This record gives sequence, C-alpha cells and structure tokens, in this order.
Amino acid sequence: MLTAITRGVSPLLAECELTWLAREPIDMELARAQHRAYEQALREAGARVIALPALHGQPDCVFVEDPALVLDEVAVITSMGAASRRGERASLAEALATFRPVIHMREPGMLEGGDVMRVGRRLYAGLSHRTDSAGIAELAGLLLPFGYEVIGVPLRNCLHLKSGCTYVGDETVLINPEWVDPAGIGDYRFIEVAEGEAGAANALRVGETVLIPSAWPRTAEKLQAAGYRVRQLELSELLKAESGVTCSSLLFEASIDEVQGGQIPR
Repeated sequence: MLTAITRGVSPLLAECELTWLAREPIDMELARAQHRAYEQALREAGARVIALPALHGQPDCVFVEDPALVLDEVAVITSMGAASRRGERASLAEALATFRPVIHMREPGMLEGGDVMRVGRRLYAGLSHRTDSAGIAELAGLLLPFGYEVIGVPLRNCLHLKSGCTYVGDETVLINPEWVDPAGIGDYRFIEVAEGEAGAANALRVGETVLIPSAWPRTAEKLQAAGYRVRQLELSELLKAESGVTCSSLLFEASIDEVQGGQIPR
C-alpha cells in the first residue's frame, strides 16, 4: 500500500530556515488549509496518509522529507545540515520504525533528504549548503549492503537538489538546467522548466499523478504535453518557507498489516 507520512504545520512556520529566499509574512490559517489540501491530494492519488502532529518549537517540522530517507529495505535518519532542525528526527524515527529498520547518520557529515533524488537503486545526492561530501560518503557506506549506488551532484543557486530536479517516472527528470547540470544526472529524458518558472522543477509523482504547485502553470502544461496526468496545488504560503511538493511527505510502500497495525506516535 502506498503510504505517505506527513506532519502538521508549526505555529512558528514564519520563523523557518531560509537560504535563498527573502522572508515574507505567512498567513498561518491559509498555510494549514493548503497543507490539508495537499494531504487530500495525496489520498486522492492513491496514498494512505499518516499525519503526525506538529512539533513544539520546530518551525520547519512540516517538511518531513529532510530528516529521513525511506527506501525499500531501511529508513535512514539524516545528519541534517540545518542544526536547528535536528530536533525533528527522533519522533520521525519512532514513526518510521513501524515500517522499516531505522539507521542513523552521524555528524559531522551533513545530509538532508531534500538533496536526495531516487531513481531505482541509484540515489543522486546534491552538494548543497545542507549536504556535503562527507555526508554523501557516509550515506553511500550505509546503503552499500543494500545494493544502492549514491552519486554526488553539484548544484547552484538553490536550496536542495530536488529544488532543481525531480524524477517523475518513466526515465524522465523535470529539471532547471540553470540550477542542476543535466550532465551530472545521466542519460534520462529531461523536461526543462518553463521560462520564468525557475522553482518549478520540484514535482511529486504519486501513483499516476504528478503534483506541482499552481505557481508554475506553464511547466505544468509542459508535463501534460509529455503525457503526464498533472494536478496543480495552491501552496503559496508553504512556498514562502522555501519548500515544494516533495518536502511535506515521505512516500513509500507498506504492507496492509503494517499500515493497519502500526502504532504511530501522536
């Protein structure tokens, strides 16, 4: 069963970490409504959503992608580059332990889940302000027994690798070539973001549906023209926190017994 773990929006979201964006006021009521609509879109695309509560004192906690990677055999709790966010990890590890053995990365190497794009048994890891070569090397060593290859990818002018490119299935990568060089990714079909929509490379495929923020309508049209079923979501307030559609969920396959019988922390 396709499963998505999400987490509630912190009342402190306006104090979130920002690297490349200027801080703007965030409408908290609207942010929560947009996140609920996002969760509903996940359900309608075929995922069972397990919603964890917001964490006290953790402004970025809704962005569950960064503290963890969930693979077929194991869940990895990451050594996050943003030290202020490391308090998000423990409760997420507890939730994931229902579904996978959990292993923990350790500092001083840094790695965040938003920097990791999975294509089968190959993981592309972005060298960013939040992920460094030591973190990538540690991840590669941890996953070697499971048969995963980890490849470092340079990027520029964006927060995470998945700010600049995302895998949308069918051997296809949606990409902003100004932020990520396609040559560093490999031999895939590339769909470039539309002109004037630099942030549009972050899309999320859920089943047969590709989710993308409604802020990027022309890129959505390019995906549709390439044969994808696309659903646009209004995420204006969460985008102000330097996020995208991949950031707010962890997607993985789980057995029905795991989903129905798991005791998820509340």
